[in-house]
Amino acid sequence: MGDARPDATDAEPLAAEPPAVPLPNRVAAELVGTAALVAVVVGSGIQATELTQDVGLQLLANSLATVFGLGVLILLLGPVSGAHFNPVVTLAEWWSGRKDPQGLGLREVAAYVPAQIVGAIAGAILADAMFGEQLVNWSTHDRSAGHLLLGEVVATAGLVLLIFGLARTEHLRFAPVAVASYIGAAYWFTSSTSFANPAVTIGRAFTDTFAGIAPSSVPGFIGMQLIGGAVGLALAALVFTHRRTSGSK
Repeated sequence: MGDARPDATDAEPLAAEPPAVPLPNRVAAELVGTAALVAVVVGSGIQATELTQDVGLQLLANSLATVFGLGVLILLLGPVSGAHFNPVVTLAEWWSGRKDPQGLGLREVAAYVPAQIVGAIAGAILADAMFGEQLVNWSTHDRSAGHLLLGEVVATAGLVLLIFGLARTEHLRFAPVAVASYIGAAYWFTSSTSFANPAVTIGRAFTDTFAGIAPSSVPGFIGMQLIGGAVGLALAALVFTHRRTSGSK
């Protein structure tokens, strides 16, 4: 999410965070954005379960709220930090732009990732507080089955492919709609309901509500998300190599 830098080398990085924006502002945007995203995911899940007992309607309400919330957050905070809200996206951007002097550096990665994790935890606690739930209540929702882990690989690979595909085709201006739409679709076509985000996964372990995930399931999800991120980068390189080749002529 965000705008691509114009002088990308090895791959077209996602991060479009303008160098003129000071790092503390970018880190604050990542913390606030991730907190807001998790508050939307967890809060809408709690609201849905209070309004209906139909699991399908609960998932529909949860996914729609996430689509709208994520789109708004990318549009709002993309010009500040690139609107990653996701350690996999941050790591993928660092890796793809590591040969670019203007690319995301390890210093930024070391600041972004903790901010995303703290923001995710804060967002889950905030959602619980808004609905009168126990502020920290470890989830009991086990998500350790193999088919769910496969779903996380697919969900994360698709997200990274989409983001870097948009960057390489110079269509990142459509990221708010495209990324939010993909996540909304992945809620339904992946078995895991598309967490696709290590920070969000950690945050959702702090709430024993509809969107929660048991702490014991968190390492497996994160491992599959990292694998999915690598697969997504490989697919982006495979599919969009012609963009780099034609651009170098």
